[in-house]
Amino acid sequence: MPRLTAAQARRLALAAQGFDREHPAAVSTRQLNATIDRLQVLQLDSVNVFARSHYLPLFARLGAYDQNDLDASVFARRGRYTEYWAHEAAVIRRDDWPLWHWKREALRARYTERSAWVRGNTAMLDWLLTELAEKGPLTVSEVEHDATERRGPWWGWSDVKEGLEYLFAFGDVVSGGRRGFSRVYALPEQVGLAALHAEAVPRVDAQRELVLRSVRALGVGTVGDIADYYRLKIQPTRDALHSLLETGEVERVKVQGWGREGRDGDGFVVPGVSIPRRIEATAVLSPFDPVVWNRDRALRLFGFHYRIEIYTPAAKRQFGYYTLPVLVDDRLLGRIDLKSDRKAGVLRVQSAWVEPGSSVSELAARVAPVLRRASTWQGLGEVVVAEPLWGDAAAAVRAAL
Repeated sequence: MPRLTAAQARRLALAAQGFDREHPAAVSTRQLNATIDRLQVLQLDSVNVFARSHYLPLFARLGAYDQNDLDASVFARRGRYTEYWAHEAAVIRRDDWPLWHWKREALRARYTERSAWVRGNTAMLDWLLTELAEKGPLTVSEVEHDATERRGPWWGWSDVKEGLEYLFAFGDVVSGGRRGFSRVYALPEQVGLAALHAEAVPRVDAQRELVLRSVRALGVGTVGDIADYYRLKIQPTRDALHSLLETGEVERVKVQGWGREGRDGDGFVVPGVSIPRRIEATAVLSPFDPVVWNRDRALRLFGFHYRIEIYTPAAKRQFGYYTLPVLVDDRLLGRIDLKSDRKAGVLRVQSAWVEPGSSVSELAARVAPVLRRASTWQGLGEVVVAEPLWGDAAAAVRAAL
């Protein structure tokens, strides 16, 4: 059985994610689409303290690009992409819609059986479908109903929002794009999804295909890593891997340190995959970038223990509100908390940290140019390190800037 060193596994994983190539001089829509297709899913998140999460994986892999080009590509009503619960809420290729029929039906069965809200609000669900049929795609705020009022300041969804989200999970309602960051809800036929919606890839076949795509996107992964990429359950993932091993579409490898107590452990790769001799890249990563969204995998691959602290009271935060991992070549060298201060026109470094045993001077020297490019990309000017300094790399980053 082939064996990978820990360093080879890191390089293979990063190459699979597109970090084995230089940034283009100018980023085209074709390159944006190719990168999304390589990742398979682009996770969405509402936090916008620096930049919305789905913008960051493309910046990390391609450099500065026009965010309007990405919006036009991923949020067009009848474009190349749509949205579904393919990891968490995520952008996926429209042509992949039939692969998710099994999940839509599984969610319908689960919530119809277990959700008191669904059972008690069938009239609301029917009314919402009628409203969309009569008026066309709508955001929650555009639905005229007494139940559009939120029930709380944060997660307190209105009944209209609740109903639309259930219908979205079931596939009775789909994404009609976004206005601002508000999802537009539509019927499948209103956005050209009716034909694909009628197609249904059987569950076993769909999950087998998703597992194969996960292995490709990860480069190398454990059963748990592979299951997590599309949030599949472990046993169906094992079954799919067994089938893929039998047909030779996937092979098993041993990876240094991936087993219990630091012993070699099992991983899975696509046969014939090429491992680069080096990775030369510097990037700040979204908390929802596929390289780090699985925190156990980030720890195993990079020795990087990562949690975001947006829900942690300020006084109890260890690193900052929304720290971004800093990738330097094939290592996660530190983390940095960024805030786009649009009123002042500056990018603020709220805190900066270096990983134990890593070089603070190397981190600062490598990340400073990225921060300048990030500021320009966001339409901002100077990069300012906040006072008082917070983090063991803050002074070095300020000096490098």
